[in-house]
Amino acid sequence: MILVADSGSTKCDWLILNGAVKTETKTMGFNPFFHSAGLIHQALKSNPDLASIARDVDAIYFYGAGCSSAERNAIVENALKQTFPHATQIVVDHDLTGAALATCGKEKGIACIVGTGSNSCYFDGEKAMEAVPALGYVLGDEGSGSYFGKIILSNYLYKRLPSELSNAFEKRYDLSKEIIFSRVYNEPNPNVYLASFMKFVSDHRDHPYFKDMIYRGLSVFADIHISCYEGYRNVPVHFVGSIAYYFKEVLDEVAKNMRFKIGEVIKKPIYPLAEHHAFDLTNS
Repeated sequence: MILVADSGSTKCDWLILNGAVKTETKTMGFNPFFHSAGLIHQALKSNPDLASIARDVDAIYFYGAGCSSAERNAIVENALKQTFPHATQIVVDHDLTGAALATCGKEKGIACIVGTGSNSCYFDGEKAMEAVPALGYVLGDEGSGSYFGKIILSNYLYKRLPSELSNAFEKRYDLSKEIIFSRVYNEPNPNVYLASFMKFVSDHRDHPYFKDMIYRGLSVFADIHISCYEGYRNVPVHFVGSIAYYFKEVLDEVAKNMRFKIGEVIKKPIYPLAEHHAFDLTNS
């Protein structure tokens, strides 16, 4: 039995492969920047789908946000070893690698993640390479849900939102500066909290203010994380993540103006990843 996982900061998609049978389940997102091995282990144990097959899992392929160093990957690996004691193969890798495998296959291309956070890599058909680092939600994550969430909240507090949006925002959310400060500065996972306001943006996506905000943010992302690769106009640029998926028409506009070619745009890469590993195992 094989487990494949794709974890962002908001949620983690799991696919259980038992022969030809595929079972999907979800947990909270795991990021070793913020989560300990003990917390991850307890969260996995509390998922009934995973708990019921914990002793039957032979191999695990985990691709996650924050899994970009041996030290951080070991946090996730230790949690997986505790939870699935009979697994003889455990691979923990960066979510960028997962995005590249899911969208590029074995072809050259640029793979981008634009969801709660954002990042990109160049894939040469075998391995993923970053030209610029991901700086996280405080310094970077351009074009992501957390990036736009900061803009929305700061402009709301600065009273710079158009009045009709500000009124709708107040009606929908019972917020004050104190509540926002507490959630952002004192509570866990502020990046997820910031990204949660993208539902409001999506519901008002035709408003000129948000149209401009999304276009500007995705343009900044493309300028930093796509044009950094030499020859970026000569290979397809693929995207995974909720922001890229739900605002694809804006991505199309950015791509047209910057003259790069959009390839795959998928909300979540878990099924292509599972197909990749099932194929490799069958042909190994």
